[in-house]
Amino acid sequence: MKRSTWSLSVSLLAASLAAGGAQAHEEATAWRLFVADHSEPVVHAIDAIEGELLETFEVNGPASLYRSHSGETVYAVQGTADVVTVIATGIAFHDHGDHADIEIEAPRLTGAEIRGEYPVHFVEHQGHWAAFFDKEGVARVFRERDALTGSVELREVDAGAPHHGVVVPYGNFDIVSEPHPEGPSKLPIGIRVQDRNGTRVGELAECPDLHGEATTGNLTAFACATGLLIVRSGDGAPSIEHLPYAEAFREGKATTLLGGRGLQYFLGNYVDDSGHSAVMLIDPSEEEAFRLVELPTRRVHFAVDPIRARYAYVFTEDGQLHQLDVLAGEIRHSLRLTDPYSMDGHWRDPRPRVAVAGENVVVTDPLAGKLHLVDAVSFEKAGEVAVEGTPFNIVAVGGTGAAHGHDHGH
Repeated sequence: MKRSTWSLSVSLLAASLAAGGAQAHEEATAWRLFVADHSEPVVHAIDAIEGELLETFEVNGPASLYRSHSGETVYAVQGTADVVTVIATGIAFHDHGDHADIEIEAPRLTGAEIRGEYPVHFVEHQGHWAAFFDKEGVARVFRERDALTGSVELREVDAGAPHHGVVVPYGNFDIVSEPHPEGPSKLPIGIRVQDRNGTRVGELAECPDLHGEATTGNLTAFACATGLLIVRSGDGAPSIEHLPYAEAFREGKATTLLGGRGLQYFLGNYVDDSGHSAVMLIDPSEEEAFRLVELPTRRVHFAVDPIRARYAYVFTEDGQLHQLDVLAGEIRHSLRLTDPYSMDGHWRDPRPRVAVAGENVVVTDPLAGKLHLVDAVSFEKAGEVAVEGTPFNIVAVGGTGAAHGHDHGH
């Protein structure tokens, strides 16, 4: 794996300053968890260090949660309620080169909402977000900094027809899924690049059964039945390359992708007709780009570690959390946390989700009404946090920075 220089944690910046900086700053650390209920229209904000409930936000429907790259916003995407609600996390960092300042405030609803028919895929690229509305075939694009003010200026991107699609804002261009010609019930057949006027640039990049996208470093990938489409920035329009699956993997495919932080790689699920239990590590820079990592049972959820870049975490249906060493391509540690959560049944059933908050990996346990904390270094249980209702989707934001005398309360 190539070590990329595009992602430096604020904790490393602060540590560098403390070790040799010319000016001393008081440090503050804050981590917050945002947890959406499985069936109720609420999102809980929790102090991840103290385990205390900070606020409960009422929204319009059960939500999937997305955090911005900056960590300043969390978005509650409510497909059944036709709206995306913007939450300010209350944690912000300002990079000054030799150190990063931290500002800590109460989390709040910004008042900004993005409405449309059935939002599903929700994608960020360089501070711009695109919410794709399946029943319209339209994405609405906005800037994070506007969402924080409570008023967003929306730019619409028409994909041509309703379908389960995606749009990625990409500088002066948009990457847009191509609907299946037989109708919206079928997955897209590829992606196209178009300019801000909606004019297509170049040819359609074929991607049968397109589902799943992610960004790592300066690469964006889309998962297809035949492999991945890798998008890179160019002098003008972005370039697109097809990365076919290795022969041994062509009986399956990935349908969900995550992008590595601090290391440039993609982590994907692996789906085939046999019910194979594995995840896929993808490094487009390597000659053998795809590696399978076997699991004891089927994957329920996974997350990459933004702080300890060589690790990711996979929760499997037998109730175990696994630490995955992405450099070695193997499971290092496993820890049983919950009762089994079978992947049989409806895909919407409540099952655990994973996030990383500072020194802890956090796993929701919806049927037990709690969060499990696991020390990311020792990989031992570090505690539990009770959460009312059925805690389901989860994201974490935070870090360490110079406080400059601000109120450090969490």
